[in-house]
Amino acid sequence: MISHTAKENRSKDETSESGAMRIGLGKATRRAYGFDEIALVPGDCTLDPELCDISYQLGKYDFAVPIIASAMDSVVDVKVAGTLGKLGGLGVLNLQGVQTRYENLDEIYEKIAAGDNFVEVMQELYKTPIQEKLIAKRIEDIKAQGVITAVSVTPNVAEKYGPIAAKAGCDILFVQSTVTGIEHKNVKGSPSLDLSKLCKTLGIPVVVGNCVTYKTALELLETGIAGLLVGIGPGAACTSRSVLGIGVPMATAIADCAQAKVTYMERSGGHAPAIIADGGMAVGGDICKAIACGADAVMIGSPFAKAKEAPGRGYHWGMATPSPVLPRGTRIKVGTTVSLSQILNGPAATDDGTQNLTGALKTSMATLGAENLAEMKEVEVVIAPSILTEGKVYQNAQQLGMGRK
Repeated sequence: MISHTAKENRSKDETSESGAMRIGLGKATRRAYGFDEIALVPGDCTLDPELCDISYQLGKYDFAVPIIASAMDSVVDVKVAGTLGKLGGLGVLNLQGVQTRYENLDEIYEKIAAGDNFVEVMQELYKTPIQEKLIAKRIEDIKAQGVITAVSVTPNVAEKYGPIAAKAGCDILFVQSTVTGIEHKNVKGSPSLDLSKLCKTLGIPVVVGNCVTYKTALELLETGIAGLLVGIGPGAACTSRSVLGIGVPMATAIADCAQAKVTYMERSGGHAPAIIADGGMAVGGDICKAIACGADAVMIGSPFAKAKEAPGRGYHWGMATPSPVLPRGTRIKVGTTVSLSQILNGPAATDDGTQNLTGALKTSMATLGAENLAEMKEVEVVIAPSILTEGKVYQNAQQLGMGRK
């Protein structure tokens, strides 16, 4: 029999004084949850999907669809950005990828798709320097299609390429890296990117990421950004979690950063930055859960990489793959399925949730009784580790529907 004192000691061993869990005497921890571990609970009201409003605001721009295509070379080119814009969404072009290094891209994409040693191929292709004239050209070509134009840069070149992008007609600038904080120390001792100054001087909305914690999210929101990207390493082609060992499962990361937005709004009463869940969403249900956890919009890559219009030739690869010292991405084969329009707005030709993403979101909202995204964030979320396996014996055995690998 365990004595009362032993129980008390065990309790102290397993939890910190503040109630946090411990993985051992010297390390406090807490439980975090991914999309596969939670489920959404219907309330006492339902409505027709046609009544559900899925629009949101990013900076001064209104979007009919809260789904953004990732700034990845396999996902977004000039054509895809234009098509998604006309469909009510947003495609973000990577200003540090092949799009701005090479004038003619067909041969480049063929090399990427056919290369045996993918990492070496990417590292070699990235030795060609970025051409500032191509930055302007790609932006002008997207703008000419009559859509909102968005591009992405890393923090270290934001002050260099941001003004060039803005001058060329860019509407929204995304400043992205694996992890973005308010301060960066470097060996040269040069100052960090001043996000507050960038937001004030650039003249266009700035979206920053990525982060996964409440404190960092709050600090970033206070710089005046228009949106915050949430997610480290959940992307289908990203290997940061295995290479670096960092990341927080998406459901918890979104909820933490969404709470930072609540705190920020209570303090400032100013503009409402958008919380954008970035990565880890392969099907409509994941998007629904991301919104329910507190996201205003989502950024996805692999679902769009399957589109007929996608530049990746049926392949998808991580943004950090070309790193010359520590690649953190791989190339995966996603295949080519249907058009961007079908993936986004249907009709779906498959039962696995990879198509008609807006239809899935509206149907989920209707079933949950949420008339808009604000109400979707208020639905009940339960911890449900069996949500993907309960009752799915035949699907899993036959690799059909939810059991498809």
